[in-house]
Amino acid sequence: MSKPSPTIPRLTLVGAGPGDPDLITIKGMKALAAAEVVLYDALIHPDILGLVAENAEMVFVGKQMGVCQFPQEKINELIVEYALQNKHVVRLKGGDPFVFGRGHEEIEYAKKFDIHCEVIPGISSSISVPELQGIPLTRRGMNESFWVVTGSTKEHQLSRDIALAAQSTATVVVLMGMHKLPQIVAIFQEHQKGKTPVGIFQNGTMPKEQFGVGCIDTILEVVEQKQLSSPAIIVIGEVVTLHADWKI
Repeated sequence: MSKPSPTIPRLTLVGAGPGDPDLITIKGMKALAAAEVVLYDALIHPDILGLVAENAEMVFVGKQMGVCQFPQEKINELIVEYALQNKHVVRLKGGDPFVFGRGHEEIEYAKKFDIHCEVIPGISSSISVPELQGIPLTRRGMNESFWVVTGSTKEHQLSRDIALAAQSTATVVVLMGMHKLPQIVAIFQEHQKGKTPVGIFQNGTMPKEQFGVGCIDTILEVVEQKQLSSPAIIVIGEVVTLHADWKI
């Protein structure tokens, strides 16, 4: 496949990885260096933003303190507005842009305007954060699958899939779920899973990372004792017993 001309409208969707700037891909770094406009989310590490060329325009389009200043429709419009100026636009998103990142929505919208689109995957926190804590999402003899579930749907409700996952032996990873943790605990308790191990990992892959481990019946107390909050991921399943601090 021939490379697109630099003078045509271009969008490159780049996954920045889970937080640690060293975990962005080499291809993602190259895209940032070649960008003319970068639209970036909150929680992107400053060192990653430092990879952008000095003459490129930087546009923040993320959430701050839980407030969405830029609705998805506005972000879509900005992508198209800049790209149709025959600029190379990089849309920089945390983690992987196709894992609860709305990346595919942005690609679909841009293609309606004949904008050339490319996707550069990122390392998802759903896998990397537990892994760097010594927790494999799958382990022979413990489980045969894992679920990655959002803690909040488009309607700001808890995903119904969590109740289905609670009935399985799978590892369950919940992203953006800290505000719904009491509901998640209640669902697992309803399915007699009160002793199921749980790990909470805040600011994963970063120097200021904090964590707590317990079980469904105790994890709310652990969170309160350790003052854990968002951004954090929740890992539920027997594989949490492989964590070095598991002593229950």
